[in-house]
Amino acid sequence: MTQTPASPRIVPGLGSPVSESDSSLPVLQLDKEIYDRALDCVHCGLCLPACPTYMQNGLEADSPRGRIYLMKGLADGKIDSTSAVLSHLDLCLDCRACETACPSGVVYHELIEQTRQRLGKLHKKGLIDRMVDTMFFKVFPYPNRLKLAILAPRLLQKLGLWSLINSDALRQVLPAQLAKMQQMLPSDGPLWQANLAQRYPANAPDGRTRRRVGLFPGCIGSVMFQSVNRQTISLLQHAGCEVVVPPEQGCCGAIHDHGGRLEEAQAFAQANIDVFFPPVASHGDTRANPPVETIVNNIAGCGAMLKNYAYLLRGHPAYADRAQAMAQRVRDVSELLVELDPPRPVHSIKARATYHDACHLAHAQKVTEAPRKILSWIKGLRLVDLFESDMCCGAAGTYNLSQPAMARELAERKIRHIQETGAELCVTGNVGCAMQLQSEADRMGVDVKVKHPVSLLHQAYFGNDVGRE
Repeated sequence: MTQTPASPRIVPGLGSPVSESDSSLPVLQLDKEIYDRALDCVHCGLCLPACPTYMQNGLEADSPRGRIYLMKGLADGKIDSTSAVLSHLDLCLDCRACETACPSGVVYHELIEQTRQRLGKLHKKGLIDRMVDTMFFKVFPYPNRLKLAILAPRLLQKLGLWSLINSDALRQVLPAQLAKMQQMLPSDGPLWQANLAQRYPANAPDGRTRRRVGLFPGCIGSVMFQSVNRQTISLLQHAGCEVVVPPEQGCCGAIHDHGGRLEEAQAFAQANIDVFFPPVASHGDTRANPPVETIVNNIAGCGAMLKNYAYLLRGHPAYADRAQAMAQRVRDVSELLVELDPPRPVHSIKARATYHDACHLAHAQKVTEAPRKILSWIKGLRLVDLFESDMCCGAAGTYNLSQPAMARELAERKIRHIQETGAELCVTGNVGCAMQLQSEADRMGVDVKVKHPVSLLHQAYFGNDVGRE
């Protein structure tokens, strides 16, 4: 008797069908606990209005629910990893707004991040993409390399020649990723950014030392926004903190983790844990011996990654306990200042401002009230609500360089909402958001300055003028 062949399983428009008789392993191999994240999704659709890409283009495959279908289909061997499927997954910002909206508690970011790690080798990248990857993984995480990379543009800025290079006409002929990289460089900065000192004593008005904290300055932040780090230190000193900045610390690993390079991200995490939470000296003892009470940062993406170290290193016996201990001591600067509750600043800032919630502060760290709280301490500052304040601006780490078209659309959406508030200042707690929004506002001819909450608070305490960072 002739046996009828099994019917292929088809997901229309998303990939080639996979035959039931095909015994090969599915292209996506997920750990069981990660695969179960997909099973937690009940496909209710409440995540759809929270998803920036879905709200922008209305495509189901560019929603969290649609991407979960794709990832599960790949893991079940029901669809192939076609370029269309990979494109829908790549377009995800990993902003985690869907997690805030999800009533079922789906931990989406673990699913998309492991998928990217496991599918990374399937991408066939051209020359420009490989150049951009080199910047992502070999330059950005290393401050001295980044200083060297921007030395020539900084020199042109000092000579007044940067406008000849940084023009719309030139950007139109450059590949989109390189044009975006050129556009995002802040308009001013030192030729070679000085490093921070290793220790700053407490300097509270009452002379008390209340806490010993370690500052995590960030790799890009310590080059592009070192002034915000210095302002952070001054505020903490004034609040009674001794601040230490261990020179051995490095990149938090977020760029590599979100880019699918798990082992490199883990190596950065292990190095930072060894700095901030070295093991007890006795042989084989992995208990933490922390030199600081709190680890503070002012960059939403870095803070989210530091707080995620316990998950990142869950399978590493020598680091798992210390990773958990370190994550528990990480605070955004706004959280720590609210905890310390210092005397209120005396200087006024008479301005209308609005606050943009950085995704990895609002959705990953669940910190939304503390930044608004410290801004409320400033006399004369009128803070107005921003529509879709917690929707991604398109920065998303290195997303605005890898997906410049969608990143620009989202930035324009955000800037239109900022314009509607009538605010002259947009405040946000993430350097990536600041560079994205400021560069796009400048391109659009919108007169708004993007500031870190720390910069405004520093002005309110110490009376210095806050220029564009």
